[in-house]
Amino acid sequence: MPDLTRRTLLAGAAATGALASTASFAQGDMVEATPDLTGKAILITGTSSGFGRLASEHFARMGATVYATMRNTPRPEAEELQQLASDESLDIRVLRLDVLLDNEVQEAVATAERELGRGLDVLVNNAGIGITGPVEVQDMEATQLAFDTNVLGYHRLARAVLPGMRARKQGHIFAVSSQLGRVIIPYSGHYSATKFAVEAMFEQLAYELVPHNIGVTVIEPGGYPTEVWVNRNRYSQDLKARAAETHLDGYPQVVERMGEEDGSGRSADPMDVPRAMAKVLAMAPGTRPVRMPVSNGNIPQTAINDISAKTQVGWLGESGYGPLIKAVHNV
Repeated sequence: MPDLTRRTLLAGAAATGALASTASFAQGDMVEATPDLTGKAILITGTSSGFGRLASEHFARMGATVYATMRNTPRPEAEELQQLASDESLDIRVLRLDVLLDNEVQEAVATAERELGRGLDVLVNNAGIGITGPVEVQDMEATQLAFDTNVLGYHRLARAVLPGMRARKQGHIFAVSSQLGRVIIPYSGHYSATKFAVEAMFEQLAYELVPHNIGVTVIEPGGYPTEVWVNRNRYSQDLKARAAETHLDGYPQVVERMGEEDGSGRSADPMDVPRAMAKVLAMAPGTRPVRMPVSNGNIPQTAINDISAKTQVGWLGESGYGPLIKAVHNV
């Protein structure tokens, strides 16, 4: 039986030419990948709406056992998803999980592993929030909530699933970031700061998991019409209502618009994100990209991703870290 580790797969890939470490998924320019996920167990956070809900359905229809997690259950969204699973005979199991709570993270992962009798195959770190406004206006409550949800929440989940993945020497972790994890729009609060942190954390994790044959892909969506806009407005309105005038008065026009964003005019299909993740899972382990921009329009971070990969390889490629760096960037 051949040793199909990440290293041997990469050696085979190198024989036919180097592969890019970053792939792009633009709406309409790729044939949809439909991997057979029968027997695979996937845990997804933030499945009450948006990318998480769509990914739960998409992967289950491909045969996966999906642990669809959301906070504050029981709730109507959980009941709707369970009803859909029953109607279509899909293996979707809804679990309570608030990414802010260590005990709920640990309990959800332990429940899934106990039912499976083994570790998970795939983690989709998706749950996140946005709070808009100038950086100066972001008080500590907003700042802590943004980082705890978008960064520490991802960290909690990764730490919870990795022992089970490492025990089997296989698995894949997705971290849903954003274009704004590589480029910056003014007055977007700490959203870019949190997503930049996600980009750094999971690229580092990708290097460290090479010996364990576990892959990592950071998904970088553009703007999509999901419930994130509704939640963002609520958080931003709350922030504006409690913020001190001494901070608000420096940005009157921006502050006036806080909590009034409208994502309804966006026509992009949110299914692009689950399809992109399916495309990654259809690839052989060891050849999957560390970053996957997803957009139906401009992808401004492509040049940044490319130069970042080249810089990492040029800086550390011939050092003791070289095998890890080259494996992730497929060179």
